[in-house]
Parts: sequence; C-alpha cells; structure tokens
Amino acid sequence: MKLAGRRVLDVFAGSGALGFEAASRGAAEVVLLEYDASAAANLRACQERLQVTGMRIVQTDALAWLSANAGEKFEGVFLDPPYASDFWPRLWPLLLPLLTDGAWVYVETANGAECNLPPGLQPEKSGKTRHSKYLLAQWHKPVNG
Repeated sequence: MKLAGRRVLDVFAGSGALGFEAASRGAAEVVLLEYDASAAANLRACQERLQVTGMRIVQTDALAWLSANAGEKFEGVFLDPPYASDFWPRLWPLLLPLLTDGAWVYVETANGAECNLPPGLQPEKSGKTRHSKYLLAQWHKPVNG
C-alpha cells in the first residue's frame, strides 16, 4: 500500500503503530481514532516526542466518529479492532462512504474470526501469524451501489 501523499485513517488506533508507520512513510495526513482516554494521551505524547506533523489524534468512539464525519475522504484505512468485538456489521456501512475509489483497506482480526468483506472491497493480499490474520483489500464502489 503506497502511503506517500495520501490521507490515512487508523480507526482503532490502540498503540498507534499503524498510524505512526503511515506518517513515517509520507502520508499527507493521518487521523487516529482511539476510544480510551489514557491511550489517546499516550498517542499525543508520542506524536509530540517524535515531532510528527500531519497527524490528528481524536479520542472518540470510532463508530460515532465515522457516522459524524461522512464528508471526510480517505485513500488508506487501517482496521484492527479489539479482537473480542463484533464491529464489522456496523462498521462497513459507516466506513465505505469515506473511501475514495481505489482506497486501500488493511484489516486485522483474530484467527478464526469472521470478517465478511462488503461488495466492492476486493482482497489483494492476505496472510496470518500465530494469533491473527490480516488482509489488504482495495475499494471500488460497486456499479449498482
């Protein structure tokens, strides 16, 4: 996934590793969404310590933010939700309108977890580790959608 010059969204930021990696690879803007106040504070401290520009850290409920920011557009998205959650059925309808045509979406889940991709999100690469599986897909809005 090429990140240079792109707007990137890290929906469940956690440690921020994916978002900070995007920033280090030249993303034009990185938006990190994190629900936990302590984790969001840690992300801000890391941003300040590393002097990362072009990064916005939002302490919020991810699904509420996606719903309230339907006018935003992103060319890359990272989705690594808490493994014990079942966000997918609620997440896709909120996220898809925020994607530009050709946007890349990285998804990580626990091994054995189901993550049914919606029409228009085409898998390009996938793999797994001992505890998780990951997928890189590209978005193309369905002709009838």
